[in-house]
Amino acid sequence: MVDQSAVGRAFTPVTARVEPGRLRFFLDTLGESNPLYRDVEAARVSGYSAQPVPPTYLFCLEMMDAAEPFEFLTTLEIDLARVLHGEQRFDYYAPVVVGDTLTFKPRVTGVTDKKGGAMTLVVVETEVTNQNGVHVADTSRTVVIRNARPS
Repeated sequence: MVDQSAVGRAFTPVTARVEPGRLRFFLDTLGESNPLYRDVEAARVSGYSAQPVPPTYLFCLEMMDAAEPFEFLTTLEIDLARVLHGEQRFDYYAPVVVGDTLTFKPRVTGVTDKKGGAMTLVVVETEVTNQNGVHVADTSRTVVIRNARPS
């Protein structure tokens, strides 16, 4: 069972490049047709240097480029079969565009037991910086762990 000792635990940083082909695949999967995300000229007219990424893309990019996508689960000895995705949040401070190289630095920022210990909420926040060291975003995900019932 995850406890308060996990708070502050950092995990392996992930470096990922925002590539146009992978972004296009993501947009096609979502059915996203906004030209801002697909056309460099539409992006430039809107003030971007290249096509920006849609808000949720950072989560996918971090997972796709991680050597061990579920490192926090393994490290904290959490059984994937007992995990539900509870919440996701994205806070952007600067644009993220095609061509950027991003570094993701995840860490546990909260552990809360609920329902008398029947479940535990674990919050993992990730700082995202670009190739220039600019802090472009923070992401936060909450996973819900269904704890084993005592026999």
